[in-house]
Amino acid sequence: MQEVIQIEDQYYILATSDRAADRTRVLKEGETFAIFDCHGDIQPLGLGEQGIFHEGTRFLSKLELRFAGIRPLLLGSTINKQNEFLSVDLMNPDFMAGDLQIRRDSIHIYRTKFIWKGKCFEQLRMTNFSLEPLSIPFTIQFAADFADIFEVRGNKRKERGRLLPVVPEASAVNLSYRGLDGQTRTTRLDFSPTPLKVGEDEVHYRVSLEPKESVCIQVTVSCECRECERFAGTFEEAFQEAAVNIADLKAGYCEISTDNEHFNLLLGRSQSDLLMMTSKTPHGIYPYAGVPWFSTTFGRDGIITALEVLWANPGIARGVLSFLAKTQATAIDAEKDAEPGKIIHETRLGEMAALGEIPFGFYYGSVDSTPLFIVLAGAYYRRTGDREFIAGIWENVLAALKWIDTYGDADGDGFVEYARHSHHGLLQQGWKDSNDSVFHADGTLAEAPIALCEVQGYVYDAKNSAAILALVMGEEGMAARLRKEAEALQQKFNEVFWCDDISFYALALDGQKRPCRVRSSNVGHCLFSGIADFSRAGIIADQLLSEPFYSGWGVRTIANTEKRYNPMSYHNGSIWPHDNALVACGIARYGFTSHAILILEGIFNASLAMDLHRLPELYCGFKRREDLSPILYPMACAPQAWAAASVYLLLQSCMGLEIDAGNRRLRFTYPVLPPFLNEVEIKKLSVGDSRVDIMLRRYQNDVSVNVLRKEGPVEVIITK
Repeated sequence: MQEVIQIEDQYYILATSDRAADRTRVLKEGETFAIFDCHGDIQPLGLGEQGIFHEGTRFLSKLELRFAGIRPLLLGSTINKQNEFLSVDLMNPDFMAGDLQIRRDSIHIYRTKFIWKGKCFEQLRMTNFSLEPLSIPFTIQFAADFADIFEVRGNKRKERGRLLPVVPEASAVNLSYRGLDGQTRTTRLDFSPTPLKVGEDEVHYRVSLEPKESVCIQVTVSCECRECERFAGTFEEAFQEAAVNIADLKAGYCEISTDNEHFNLLLGRSQSDLLMMTSKTPHGIYPYAGVPWFSTTFGRDGIITALEVLWANPGIARGVLSFLAKTQATAIDAEKDAEPGKIIHETRLGEMAALGEIPFGFYYGSVDSTPLFIVLAGAYYRRTGDREFIAGIWENVLAALKWIDTYGDADGDGFVEYARHSHHGLLQQGWKDSNDSVFHADGTLAEAPIALCEVQGYVYDAKNSAAILALVMGEEGMAARLRKEAEALQQKFNEVFWCDDISFYALALDGQKRPCRVRSSNVGHCLFSGIADFSRAGIIADQLLSEPFYSGWGVRTIANTEKRYNPMSYHNGSIWPHDNALVACGIARYGFTSHAILILEGIFNASLAMDLHRLPELYCGFKRREDLSPILYPMACAPQAWAAASVYLLLQSCMGLEIDAGNRRLRFTYPVLPPFLNEVEIKKLSVGDSRVDIMLRRYQNDVSVNVLRKEGPVEVIITK
């Protein structure tokens, strides 16, 4: 980690190795997540990101099971389908126990781990499959560095707090750290039964087993800090509570199944990832962005995740809107890029955030979260008809609208731009927030203030959505004004952003109002929002599915003909599932559903090669080669909430599904299904206070929609 120096981008994630080289296993619950290797150990390998993390701090940086210093042999390792626990099968290596040689395959070791309320519970079950009684010595080694997540990412600190003396007990050990923020953080490891010896960095066991006899050892890792919630229950009680929590979250989703088992696996893993990433906050449930680097609340990520999965579970949107309304900025704070009415970009816990070494404790440096907040509010109302909830956040919607018209459009030209105010905030503040993501055709980086094309679309959508909500709130004059403002913005956008020379909208306008004539996937978001002119939609759709953009695994973030194209970059040529879902939705909105089908096919085929069928944050944009898998991006988060949610929006776009809860209507507009799906069954789909079960069947030139069951009045409309 010492070898890589990156000056230009302060929050670049350093890499001297990669996450793709050795598959890791992820668990998460609430503010705690853990990354283990396939053996169930924690080792300083890959990016050095393995560990147990709580509230932005790594509480355990080493955990290794050893027989005479030798690692067990791996038989198999997986996360169960619900993401509840890690299951690892191991066997002993050949090793010497005193004068006795223990052959490999004598002892089977079954490790299970899960997380609940700031604790990682582990059970080791050892079974003697040899024909002789055995006395097996082994050790469990451990360490805690209490590194802030930004230190793990590669940020260097001038000074740190201090590690406190280790406190061993008869069957436990306490590792503590006194931070510069005044907090003492403690990792407590409890062992049962009591080990032979407890040291400062390892415990020693010796178990005696008759043939076919088993023994269980339990290890509990507790992350303790000043205000951390403490759970005092047993392994079994914790597991039961965790299972109930997952069941409660799962109850908010409708049930989807198809005749394609591989697609069902993708759907199942995506839902399980969303369940795991969803945390309960004081303001409602919230999908945290991604593990390991973004396991916290992000405004943009939460909103887009909620939009993607809105038709299948509107409860996510309600939680996101509640949280963002409560954390909306009310004053100017340049170091946080905060302005009245602005919606948060991200929140962070941990020592560096508390000390202000990073600005992300409560940070508002995103230009799109605020209009997207309004978009989600409008979409949530159409989906649920929940006027009471909208009334509760109406003042927040008004404050967001005011931010758009004042701080968002600081120069009054009709477009929303960004330029950072914090000296160590984000330079780029759209969804592509790498420093090199906004540039001109010759590769020159654009200078702020920057007006992104998709942001103007979000603002257009926000004003139309707010107009509908204004009518709901009895503000007819406001509704009419907002509709006019949206129309004016659409007209000006199409005049200024369209570039005849590339037959595409510009990626952005720079600080001198010069268009960045770069063909990017951002323009697909302009279809998603509806700001694009209908006469140009077909031209855009065709280009997005042409060879420069479409790799066979999905749509690249920029065309491969652009100056800064690099299929291995974070934002300049890679493939992001959530980006593809928004592009597909936009293309389908303008009637080009066959193009959306191709995007769904590409993402689905990519998922077939992914570990656990899990869609990562992104993967590389190399052209698909026959019989080969997509190329993984080494530092991608997996799971990532908006990647997991993308399959829901992709499927919805192809089905042409819309829900109007206020009028109890379920509409399918020109529904189509990809060649690999013949049937899609949807159960317990809520439409207002009614429920409906639907079956879609694909025929050679048609898709039928059949109502299997209804509870309450629901009108199902099919447009073909």
